[in-house]
Amino acid sequence: MRILTIDTSAAASAALLDFDPHDTVRTVELVANFATSDTRSHAEVLAPGIQELFTDPVTEGPALDAIVVGTGPGPFTGLRAGIAMARTLSFSWSVPLYGMMSLDALAQQVFDAPAYQDGRAVGPLAMRDFVIATDARRKEVYWAKYSAHAELLDGPHVGPAGDIPALQVFGAGAGLYQEVLEGGGASVYPLFAQAQPTAVDLGRAAARKIIAARSLEGAGLLDSTPLYLRESDAKVPGPRKRAL
Repeated sequence: MRILTIDTSAAASAALLDFDPHDTVRTVELVANFATSDTRSHAEVLAPGIQELFTDPVTEGPALDAIVVGTGPGPFTGLRAGIAMARTLSFSWSVPLYGMMSLDALAQQVFDAPAYQDGRAVGPLAMRDFVIATDARRKEVYWAKYSAHAELLDGPHVGPAGDIPALQVFGAGAGLYQEVLEGGGASVYPLFAQAQPTAVDLGRAAARKIIAARSLEGAGLLDSTPLYLRESDAKVPGPRKRAL
């Protein structure tokens, strides 16, 4: 099975991944990926970046088994760019489209990462429930709580870092508000204090769900509805006031 994943909840990224949904042992193979660190140029870089993933998009695109897009939470402009691109490709190529919460991508990173002691891997990084937090701007974070197996327990939420429970916290939101989090009893892991969701890890998280269900249909993936969590700053103008 080959899937294209797209995430623009922070920076713009896309990836192609191969895996067998009936083989629980075989590692998910990363075929190609594109990513940028710029969080303000999604619309300009995303289409060329996705095109570079394919040798021949005209024939390879319609042969995909699915497209999975990160649905946020994230800012309006970034999410719109990624979701609009995913919907356009799904329609043009007649490929099924699914959504997945972008914070799940970071949770997958944490789940895959080992903890080290004296230079040796001594077990999984997360031994108990943990929190993923990303920057929501306006002195707030997007966050969600996960089990040690990267299963969503609570969220997503948007609010001040002080609202996060006293657990391990991973992601760029943790790095931004480390003092606040540690003051409330949480702990911040330095190597993940700047981490953002990526399409590669979104794909691995999606593959994990598909393999567990042994099919796309039973994987419990979302639709492509964006998780904005905030009201838009843009407002429809009211009627003009009469001059007389």
